[in-house]
Amino acid sequence: MISRIDLRGDALPEGGALRDLLPRAEFDVEAALETVRPICEDVRHRGSAAVIDWGEKLDGVRIESVRVPAEALTKALQELDPAVRAALEESIRRARLVHREQRRTTHTTQVVPGGTVTEKWIPVERVGLYVPGGRSVYPSSVVMNVVPAQEAGVEGVAVASPPQKDFGGLPHPTILAACALLGVDEVYAAGGSQAVAMFAYGTEDCSPVNLVTGPGNIYVAAAKRLLKGRIGIDAEAGPTEIAILADATADPVHVAADLISQAEHDPMAAAVLVTDSEELAAATEAELVPQVAATKHITDRIEPALAGRQSAIVLVSSIEDGLKVVDAYGAEHLEIQTADAAAVADRVRNAGAIFVGPWAPVSLGDYCAGSNHVLPTGGCACHSSGLSVQSFLRGIHIVDYTRDALAEVTHHVVTLAEAEDLPAHGAALKARFGWKVPQQ
Repeated sequence: MISRIDLRGDALPEGGALRDLLPRAEFDVEAALETVRPICEDVRHRGSAAVIDWGEKLDGVRIESVRVPAEALTKALQELDPAVRAALEESIRRARLVHREQRRTTHTTQVVPGGTVTEKWIPVERVGLYVPGGRSVYPSSVVMNVVPAQEAGVEGVAVASPPQKDFGGLPHPTILAACALLGVDEVYAAGGSQAVAMFAYGTEDCSPVNLVTGPGNIYVAAAKRLLKGRIGIDAEAGPTEIAILADATADPVHVAADLISQAEHDPMAAAVLVTDSEELAAATEAELVPQVAATKHITDRIEPALAGRQSAIVLVSSIEDGLKVVDAYGAEHLEIQTADAAAVADRVRNAGAIFVGPWAPVSLGDYCAGSNHVLPTGGCACHSSGLSVQSFLRGIHIVDYTRDALAEVTHHVVTLAEAEDLPAHGAALKARFGWKVPQQ
């Protein structure tokens, strides 16, 4: 059901050589660019009509208007299962607690007497938040995108999610209800690359945005890559991943359940166990069989995900080697199920989010830990962070110098300008002092 990679014995290679030994899904965004390019160009030139036409072609439903009516949002919230509403409200409450603490404050540094640099944090003016449809329904992604944007102070928040044939061309009602709970009334029935293009170029129904965030399929990722520069993006999200670093103290029932929990997302989802325990590896393999048989989405998602090249049990000689492996892998979600898990977790350098010990499974982070579940995939955790309030802020430096403070440093500026063969840079300062460098 799941393959093995044995890295015991010899010294582990480093850097790219180690990464090349580890399982990873094929995710060719570059190839998908040629598919999304004409779609994005069509939306650029024809606006909402193109979004509607591509929605009919790709999502199998034709809608009258891309903008979701306000009454549909109200109705969705009114009809929401009370238990689901309570769970969403608690998810929102916890996410707000965490993300509110991420707010940045303006700070002024006095560099010299009379010379200051102030870093001021300003939210982007308008964002487009993408919420996937398709195999599953993700009201939790509404929470994870909207809450940090709101806590950052973004004034214009728009959400797009694919039209659903079963709901008359509207996004899933639970997604609409989550938007209503969060006070978002600008929602669009648009999916895939056409939604990203709508946000980037604007249409007669949707004003263009400055930033697009949120996970999606390979075509959403390709559209983000194509339109990056015109819009800011959070990341090119790939298939979801879980890596578990575990030793003989881990419970194979927990380990197997957690691997399956991510495998049920998608047949390309990655489930990786890294362990120094042959006994745990064997017990986990055995435990996967009954747990998979007892769940849902077996043949269309879980079995192909676990059997795919992106999933494996990786055997290592020690937890020390295991740390090297998980750092090389850079998982979206990393669980630490070892003795002294907190100390081991503290040594991890590359992960989107780290879940410490047996009582902090990834599923908790997906919904109600308070953390954000929009995280870097495909090894990008070595250079990128998950979605946060910071994702929606821009730091602007404000430089304020007096005449004396400028005079004191002019000779250094002129020297550096001439060293770079940019004499006009130095002249811009000398002009302020009668074309003479002030004496020091």
